[in-house]
Amino acid sequence: MELKQGVTAVLQGTLLIIKGPKTQVSRDFLHPKVKVAIDGGKITLSAAKATKREKTIMGAFESHITNMVQGVTAPYVYTLKVCSGHFPITVTVSGQELIIKNFLGESVPRKIQFPSGVSIKVSGAEITVESADKELAGQTAAKIENVCHIK
Repeated sequence: MELKQGVTAVLQGTLLIIKGPKTQVSRDFLHPKVKVAIDGGKITLSAAKATKREKTIMGAFESHITNMVQGVTAPYVYTLKVCSGHFPITVTVSGQELIIKNFLGESVPRKIQFPSGVSIKVSGAEITVESADKELAGQTAAKIENVCHIK
């Protein structure tokens, strides 16, 4: 796989670090039969026998690397909407914590801890989750939706 211009890759054992113009993303590609190597500006995946199982692992690794390269050039953004029927909901960000107050008239606020690679912005009725790592951004957006699940 070719790297985009302005993107560099470093391999430390099985840990692949992709650096872009603004951020960097790292991921551990540990598999006993699939090897990751960097040749100049290309990342190559190889397997000794290339069985069906190893080919599927290589396809998954390729998707992860592609997502990493796209994430360091332009971050992944998820937009969530705050909807309240009767009780006015207040959403604030304090450090690495998202606080949802007055959800369904509850007196105890609901709180979510989010990882350091994610930035959350609240503007009016919109929550914007942004990260260079696609999985971190998606998991954080899912946590926000999950904490607001009505049981």
